[in-house]
Order: sequence, then C-alpha cells, then structure tokens
Amino acid sequence: MGNKLTACTSILIGKDASIDGTIMIGRNEDAKAAWPKHMVVHRRGEMPSHFISKDTRLELDLPGESAQYTATPEWTDKDGLFEEDGINEYDVAMSATESAYSNPLVLGYDPLVENGLNEEAMITVVLPYVKTAREGVQRLGNLIAKYGTGETNGVLFADNDEAWYFETGAGHYWVAQRIPDDSYAVVANQLAIQEIDFNDSANFMFHPGIQEFVEKHDLNPDPSTFNFRKIFGTADRSDAIYSEPRVWAGHQMFNPRQATDETPESTELPFIMKPDHKLSIFDAQNYLSNHYEGTEFDPLGHGEYAHKYRPISLAKTQESHILQMNRPGANIHWLAMGVAAESTYVPFFNGITDTPAPYKRGKLPAQLNSAYWIFKHASVLVDSHLHDFLPLLRDVQKERNAAAIKMIAETDRRLPSLKGEARATFLTRQSDGYATDTLNAYKKLSLELITKMTDYCELNFNTDENL
Repeated sequence: MGNKLTACTSILIGKDASIDGTIMIGRNEDAKAAWPKHMVVHRRGEMPSHFISKDTRLELDLPGESAQYTATPEWTDKDGLFEEDGINEYDVAMSATESAYSNPLVLGYDPLVENGLNEEAMITVVLPYVKTAREGVQRLGNLIAKYGTGETNGVLFADNDEAWYFETGAGHYWVAQRIPDDSYAVVANQLAIQEIDFNDSANFMFHPGIQEFVEKHDLNPDPSTFNFRKIFGTADRSDAIYSEPRVWAGHQMFNPRQATDETPESTELPFIMKPDHKLSIFDAQNYLSNHYEGTEFDPLGHGEYAHKYRPISLAKTQESHILQMNRPGANIHWLAMGVAAESTYVPFFNGITDTPAPYKRGKLPAQLNSAYWIFKHASVLVDSHLHDFLPLLRDVQKERNAAAIKMIAETDRRLPSLKGEARATFLTRQSDGYATDTLNAYKKLSLELITKMTDYCELNFNTDENL
C-alpha cells in the first residue's frame, strides 16, 4: 500500500533507561488523515495454515498453531491487513514498519521484489509464531532472505529482556541491532543502524551473505568499517527536511546536554543514545506526540519557520502505540487512535480476550460509534478554534493519564491472586472499563466544543438587548 511509505516515527527504550525498568517500543502509524483503524485480539489457533497477501500475492505456509496476539488492522482488508503492532501470549512485542529508503547503487544489485513480504503482512506472519524478540528477528530475516521485500523498512521487536531494531537494506539483505539496556533510539524514515560488529552475536544479527554482497559489488564507501546506514541508506536534502529534524527532537527531549551541537538538519545524528534522565511511559508518549512545541518550528505557531520541518505528530497519523514490556504485572499495549497530540493512549493489558465494540468498528464515511472516529471528532473540533479549545483538550488528557496510572496500579495489586481464566477476565474488564470511560470523556468533550462553537458563526450580529 504505497501511502504507507515515507511515514511513521519510532522510539525504543531499554529497561535500564526507563524509570520503572520496563522496555518500551513505540511508533506512529502515518498514512492518511481519515483512514480508520481497529484494535483486536486474535485468539490462539485462529490464523489459517496458509497465508496469501492481498497486497503482493505472496503465499506462505504458516508453521503450527498460531499464538494469541493483539493487533491494529485497517478498517478494510481490500489492500491487505496492515496489522501494524501487537503483543503475543509469549510476551513478544512487534511493530511494523518504519518506512525508509535504500540508495540506487544498492538497489541496482539487489532490487526490491514486487511480490515479496511487505509491511502489510509482517505482523501476521511473524508475531503469532515466535516466543522471543530474537526469534522474531530471525524469522522475519529468514522470510525476507527467501522471498524478498518490495519496501525498505525498519521493524521493532521486544520481549521481557531486550529490544531489537531490524532493518531491510535492499530486496533481500537485512541487519538488526539490540538496543543497549541503558539506551534509547529514535528513528524517522531513514535507515538508522550504523556500525555492525559481525563478531558480536549478542547485539547484532544479519543476513549471512551481507558482507560478501557488499564486497562483491564495491558498495562500501569506507571499507575500514561497515556502516549499514552509509552503505545502504540515503542522505539527501529531503532527509534534512523530512527525517532528521524528528531525530533531533528526540535527542533534545532526552539528552539535550549531549546534543548541544546538533541541529535539526544534522546528517550524522547517532542511532543509539543514553538519556540524561530515566524515561517514563509519558516521555515515550510525549515524543510520539511531539510537533516541535516550544520551538520556532511548531506548525501550530505562526513564526517564519512554523512549517519548515515535518513534525512527529501530524494529521495523517492513524494510530500511535507503545508496547510496554517487562512489567511487574501484565504487559501493556498502549494505543492512541488518530493524532497522538490530540488523543489519549489507552492501556490494553496483554492477556485480554477481547476489546470493546467501538474499537472493532470504524469505516468510511465517519461513524460516531467507532473509537477511531470518536477521537478524530474531538480532534477536528479542537483544530477549528485551537487557541480557545486546546486547553479543554489538555484538561481531558491530563485527567485520563492520571486515571490510567491509578487503574494500572490497582490492576497490578490484584493480579498475583488471579490465575488462568479469572486473570484473563479481570484484565479484560479493567482494560474495557478504562477504554470506555475515555471514549465517554471524549464524547463529552466534543459536545462541549460543539456547544461553544454555536456562537462562532459568521452570521452574527450584536443586537440591542432592548429590541
């Protein structure tokens, strides 16, 4: 689906870099400003044994019984599933994909494959069949090496021990790097992985023939090193406007003292960084909601540079997610429908058996019994009179964020005493309750905004009260 390309922003946080010891991987799925998403739970054994992609017509036999997993598919499967993100019953998280570009020299020797494995199918054919993040990397790598891919992409993996970032560099070649426990990474539509240590199997995985391929075709501009980004990626003016400013924004948020020499158009921004403070779930959410607020580049501002760079959070975000692993209770699939900056991240616990009905609805044209459209409705109303209405939205967001933390703490306290079906039922009830309360809060906000807007009509006149 071509509209997925040149989109998305990602973040990965190691367990020693987080405030609570959790591992977080997250991404904005950016494609169209009005293109609904659903949130579903696939039960164990639900997937067919044979898969056919509606996007590329790739056919695959799938191995064994599929595991239960969460996912956020498109509202229509006309062009494929695009399940995008989820956590399976073995506590493996996956987010696919972060779109990127390969350079023409590389693609001349290993072209993209028209009927290969693309973003549309990656979650569906990988996540239900792996029990660790490392297994996820290997399965995806094996599939791409065998069948090829028609896109250049980055894919995020995590489990309760580690986070990995996987990148394809051409039709069949790929690498993956483990995110150090004390570090974070932010990625924005460029190949991000830099130096590969082929002797460090604990922290790097790769296509077994990638070194031979690069050497055979003289692809490495600096043979004394193996910098994946420089060998396979791009570095042009569009990157400086479109991609690099979003990475710069993350470094300014998480380690401004180390990033003092960086500018939004810096071309040598590091992939791996250590934060100068421990990062919370709200730090991750704030990054994915960022639009350069507090700077001259904020598109909600009115300065000369307000629309110079592509922001992280923008109108065409369909959904934003953070998969939080290594929690003391159940792991959490956080999901914000629509524009992250104007929505709320709703926590869905791993182990739930279903999602609320509004999260499984939503199509075109808009329908206000759909979670996607409920959040989008409030968002477009706020946009209509931003100065007046944004504070009202922020009040709802703050209240809901505090309520989420309270609900999660209550859930964690109860979980140790629950097993099996009772545990799944409790987790489902807790997730459903918060999700429903949040939808009701946004419905109430929309009605308040409509009421206030009734006096904004241009067909207005100050009439003498005595007439």
